[in-house]
Amino acid sequence: MNHRFFRGMIVVTKFLASVMFLVGIGFSVLFFSESVPPKMQAQTYQDTSKFEQNFYNNYGVYALNVPEEVFFAGEEVPVELFDVRESLDRELLVNTYWHSQTLFLMKRASRYFPLIEPILKEYGVPDDFKYLAVAESGLENARSPANAVGYWQFLTGTARDYGLEINNEVDERYSIEKSTEAACKFLLQSYKLYNNWTLAAASYNMGRDGISKQMVRQKETDYYDLLLGEETSRYVFRIIALKAIFSNPREYGFNIRQQDLYKPLPYELVEVTGSVPDFAVFAQENGTNYKILKFLNPWLREAYLLNPSGKTYYIKIPRDGARITSAYYSLESPGLFNGFK
Repeated sequence: MNHRFFRGMIVVTKFLASVMFLVGIGFSVLFFSESVPPKMQAQTYQDTSKFEQNFYNNYGVYALNVPEEVFFAGEEVPVELFDVRESLDRELLVNTYWHSQTLFLMKRASRYFPLIEPILKEYGVPDDFKYLAVAESGLENARSPANAVGYWQFLTGTARDYGLEINNEVDERYSIEKSTEAACKFLLQSYKLYNNWTLAAASYNMGRDGISKQMVRQKETDYYDLLLGEETSRYVFRIIALKAIFSNPREYGFNIRQQDLYKPLPYELVEVTGSVPDFAVFAQENGTNYKILKFLNPWLREAYLLNPSGKTYYIKIPRDGARITSAYYSLESPGLFNGFK
């Protein structure tokens, strides 16, 4: 008798708990739907035709206008030719609609272009070649499957040919200033050979031997008339597309405020002529930490520097407050970014 009573009580308790649970859900749904603004509520469409109508009325992907006049490094791009126009159109579409990547590259370019531009100017290399660095590495110290390294993607042998130091402790391919100087030397040598900046850019990707071989085989002297492998045939067009988008971001749908861009980090140079036993200690002695020291000096590949030859190095140390956002972001200038020129 008692067992039956307890079994009955358990059944009743479970039933009441289920009812209370369902009532709670009902009140929660009612409260949530009333408290969340209508625009924030997810809509459930029972009618497929309504869903499709809403989709088509509110979503669109647009074809892009290919500029009628295009120049790279002062040389005209013959966009009146269908193959040239379509090649440029492809790279404009790819880089415009890969929104997150292109937006991120524009933010990063604001930090690194001010370091690259004066070096290009000093060597007499057209300013447009800063976009080659974007195409090569995304303006970061990348390493390719072929072991090309750094902002300008140098292989070890080529880097040494153009004066970069590479050993266990130092790799100047990771220095944006040093590697930009090496890239300028390569490009100037290519320009001397071809008397053409577009071919110089193509040779940076394919190599001078590869470009020259195809010019002889095809009996052509213009990049836009050469049949090249897909990577090199797209390479220059990607650089040109990046220039177009970065120069006129709003025309391609990118709305960026000045305050959204990454600013160059203010630093001072510390001269080192001897060894540094421990860069963590060195960083602390200079008012920073190991992480930021390596961020500013990625060419230092070890936690120490033996420097047996007594070579002079200049190590970047952040200025006081440089790590604090408000110290270098102009938050008082919220205007839209008009593009790199």
